[in-house]
Amino acid sequence: MTELEKIDELRKRLNLSYREAREALQQANGDLLEALIQKETANKKDVQSELEKWSSTLVEKVRTILHQGNVTRIKIKKEGKTVAELPATVGALGIVGVLLSAELAILAGIGTVAALFNRYTLEIERPDGTVEEHSLDINSEVDN
Repeated sequence: MTELEKIDELRKRLNLSYREAREALQQANGDLLEALIQKETANKKDVQSELEKWSSTLVEKVRTILHQGNVTRIKIKKEGKTVAELPATVGALGIVGVLLSAELAILAGIGTVAALFNRYTLEIERPDGTVEEHSLDINSEVDN
């Protein structure tokens, strides 16, 4: 297989530009299989890093909202349907520490997976009945 054929194969399988494919092939010393493995591993690390960043943003957003007080319920919704729900009354009982660790970690995990598919929102319900919605689009920061 010629170098150009290997580059074409990398481009086809990993949706790379010619430059990216050539660089990947050079880093793998011309070994097509090794170039594929290295690029796939790098892509997985990039996605994981992005998910961790987004999850941190979500956790901070929820913590900030809870610290502001007057929150009755927190929901994650997709196109109007609730996919996860967390009653915030626990915080009013003084168990904020538990809420911010265990349940919030679960909420962040669900939210991270949910947001991958976009069209998800974080809904904050206040005691007076008002509802705030915040986008959970992974391509942007969580709204305020």
